[in-house]
Amino acid sequence: MRWLRTSSALLLIGMALTLSACGGNSNSDSSAASAVDTDPPEVQLGERLFLETRFAEFFFANFNGDVNAPLASGDPVMNTSQTTGIPLPGPFVGQSMNCRGCHLVDELQDESGGGVRTYCDFARRSPVPQTNDGLVTTPRNSPPLVNATLTRGVPTLLHFDGEFASLHDLIIGTMTGRNFGWAPNQAATAISHIANVIRNDDGSNDLAKSFGGGGVPFSELLLGTNPRIPRRLRIPAAFRIDVSSATDQQIIEDVAALIGAYVDSLRFATDDDGFYIASPYDVFLKKNGLPRGPNPGETELAYSQRLLGLVSQISAPVFVTPKDGKFKFHQDQKFQFGAIELEGLKIFFKQPANPGDEHSGNCVACHTPPNFTDFQLHNTGASQLEYDAIFGSGAFAALSIPSLAVRNADFDLYLPPSANHPGANSRFRSPASLSDPGNADLGVWNIVGNPDIPAPQQAIMDILCTQFQLTGAACNADALLPLAIAYFKTPTLRDLGQSNPYLHNGSLTSVDDVVTFYVTTSRLAQQHQLRNAAPELSNMFIDQSDVAALSAFLNALNEDYN
Repeated sequence: MRWLRTSSALLLIGMALTLSACGGNSNSDSSAASAVDTDPPEVQLGERLFLETRFAEFFFANFNGDVNAPLASGDPVMNTSQTTGIPLPGPFVGQSMNCRGCHLVDELQDESGGGVRTYCDFARRSPVPQTNDGLVTTPRNSPPLVNATLTRGVPTLLHFDGEFASLHDLIIGTMTGRNFGWAPNQAATAISHIANVIRNDDGSNDLAKSFGGGGVPFSELLLGTNPRIPRRLRIPAAFRIDVSSATDQQIIEDVAALIGAYVDSLRFATDDDGFYIASPYDVFLKKNGLPRGPNPGETELAYSQRLLGLVSQISAPVFVTPKDGKFKFHQDQKFQFGAIELEGLKIFFKQPANPGDEHSGNCVACHTPPNFTDFQLHNTGASQLEYDAIFGSGAFAALSIPSLAVRNADFDLYLPPSANHPGANSRFRSPASLSDPGNADLGVWNIVGNPDIPAPQQAIMDILCTQFQLTGAACNADALLPLAIAYFKTPTLRDLGQSNPYLHNGSLTSVDDVVTFYVTTSRLAQQHQLRNAAPELSNMFIDQSDVAALSAFLNALNEDYN
């Protein structure tokens, strides 16, 4: 079997770093805290860039011309890691923002109230560097990066609202955007600064040393020809670049490609045939000789119904018990798949034969196995419940939302900031707030037909027009915009135990909360009280009696990702 990716670096300020990762042993030419030998060189260098804290605006504003000198004091946002409860120590105290600041792994594993993460954090909405725009958090929950780049049957969209059509665009947009403290009109400055760090890094910091070879500068690693570069760190020619002659843009493109190689390596465990192996659910399928994935040419939804039929025919299922495994990180959970988990599986997979068909979860309509996501966009009611909780039942339904023409004619009033519109107020990409009653998060509504975000438009059109059965001339941004209100991308349900809190707004703390949420929103959809509800919700017929079994099944999708 093979583990495609596990734990990454734990960065401790003021002392040597400790890095750990999947399988493999340290090489004789590496330090004790080296990255893993078995990872390709581009993945190891991508991880170092993912951890790099000098790309942020705070470092740019405070580094005094020497990219290798430590900051006199770090960005205050890095002092703690926010959670749904008491804040935890920040693993990057004294430094500035990096990718890992919002996409943690094992940094807080041993902290009370912490634990292992699937490359996400513990906050409902992730803290960001404070600037003069008044923002202190991202508008949405930090999405896990494990399995984020899987091959899919629909066009690629990333982020909850489909803002990015490729991992490459997402990485550059993040490093030059608000999450790293840069204003919407500072992208050119950000690119120039990042290129400066790459060109002038001397490999003397703890992060560089932790990756072996005594600390090799970025310029040498990217050129890839210096004999002192350990063999395991010599990147392929496709990733090499001479930073002394390359443009700033070429450098950041190469940095993004390397970070992309790293992120693309983050996967849940599979065997040599590509089947998942590490959760109790996966073990249950294997022990009972059940198919673990679709046949060639079979859709994932069709596979789910075939699997349900086969499971229902088993008169004496072979259950999974703690003898089959033990969780290391899900310490309050037994490694098991028994009668209640099987009951939950049947509810989860069941699609109603008739309206009102009890215990029909219809969950597979959006969370299709084996990945447990369809990678598409749906409105589950999260934005409405958040808004109505503040302003009262029916408030979201009465919220005035403009047409495409009205919205685009007054960009600054309705849409998120961009380089062309740095002063835009993001009112429909913001959390509901008592102090700002016009604020709500409408998800992909902010992206559909947005002239400042051209890259994902075709992918969004392809996905939504298929969902809404719009063809030909009827498939256009004007028609899609009202249908896109409060639509968000479907997350995976694998390893939920290491990615709470849940939903795009981080509003739900437990798996039980999530299932109960769907009991509520499906009923609202059936009563036509959920604005712009996804059609799939109206075919979800579950009640409180189904919560325990569904929760047990969802917990059986956990695994020890680390």
